[in-house]
Amino acid sequence: MRNLIQLIRPHQWIKNLIVLLPVFFGGALLQWYAVYAGLITTLAFSLTASSIYCLNDIIDINDDRQHPVKRNRPLASGAVSIVQGYILMGLMFILSMNSTFLLPSHQVETASVILFYWLLNIAYCLRLKRYAIIDVCIVAFGFVLRILAGGYATNIQLSKWIVLMTFLLMLFLSFAKRRDDVVRMNETGHAPRQNTIRYNLTFINQAITITASVTLVCYIMYTMSPETIQNFHTDYLYLTSVFVLLGLLRYIQISVVDKKSGDPTKVMIHDRFMQLTVLAFGLTFLFIIYVLKNIQ
Repeated sequence: MRNLIQLIRPHQWIKNLIVLLPVFFGGALLQWYAVYAGLITTLAFSLTASSIYCLNDIIDINDDRQHPVKRNRPLASGAVSIVQGYILMGLMFILSMNSTFLLPSHQVETASVILFYWLLNIAYCLRLKRYAIIDVCIVAFGFVLRILAGGYATNIQLSKWIVLMTFLLMLFLSFAKRRDDVVRMNETGHAPRQNTIRYNLTFINQAITITASVTLVCYIMYTMSPETIQNFHTDYLYLTSVFVLLGLLRYIQISVVDKKSGDPTKVMIHDRFMQLTVLAFGLTFLFIIYVLKNIQ
């Protein structure tokens, strides 16, 4: 049982909390309907992602056996059979689709987005992940689909800025993750992924810098846009840009100096600086839109 749980990677479910972004940026945290629908959609996406993890490990089983860390995964180590992997993959997806029936409304739209995400990632696992740049774009687009599903489920219209920032931020994190692969390839002479040979440190470093810069500029433009000011009735949100800058700089430090950007989820779970930065950002944002605007 422990190996089966390890195969679906529940520790990675934390990344699916991005589904709640429409609730957070939509100022709907005090609306039980929106929070409930967002949490159900988060669960549905987590189960779907687990289904894809099973397929990914089945396809990569031979490569994982050559990897110093991934060879300990349940399938690569032989603790779980390939047949069990396929069964678990199907079960996770069925549970995901069934969970959408718990939504109060927009069940079909939300389930359709999740289904599209599942099919896209099957194509990613089977073929598309072999192509450099395309692979990170698909990963980033997967997070856009998460917030689209969150928007449908909660009946909150997404700002174009939120969609753009989500894609850019996840593209930044994906390039940082690929940097870890390039470093390992340079040290061992073995490419962890088939497309790693199409990356090098010069390219990756420039890509990280570009995406981080554009993400920050995009966020600043979001906070100062007339649409945002009118929506939240405050023009002080630009102050939260400080925490976005700190978070990006810290992650670049983890990637370039510490060389530990291989798993963004583990970074968020273990890095105290990142945790405090995200917490400070969230609390400041909430204070501005729920408290400060009412005392101006």
